[in-house]
Amino acid sequence: QVHLEESGGGLVQPGGSLRLVCAVSGPTFSSHAMGWYRQAPGKEREFVAAISWNGHNTNYADSVKGRFTISRDNAKNTAYLQMNSLKPEDTAVYYCSATVIGGSSPDYWGQGTRVTVSS
Repeated sequence: QVHLEESGGGLVQPGGSLRLVCAVSGPTFSSHAMGWYRQAPGKEREFVAAISWNGHNTNYADSVKGRFTISRDNAKNTAYLQMNSLKPEDTAVYYCSATVIGGSSPDYWGQGTRVTVSS
């Protein structure tokens, strides 16, 4: 079983930065692609970013390209989402996900961490 726990959310002013952290328990972290999704109030959950099991490949939603960076440290069983130049429309609950290699959709989800961008 894989358990994911997010942290690092909070309140930040427009233009500010936050780094989200996803700590993963379980012996198979390096065999999962990792991703971040978000869900804004009244909207469906949407894809934000993903990174391959070895960190060599990344993918981003158009809305965050150039501002967000996903990374991982397999030695620490941890994934990260560095968010810069935050906008009010980035306000959402952010969820970490883990997908078994070769899978087409996440197999595991965290509980989410709230990010609020407001002045």
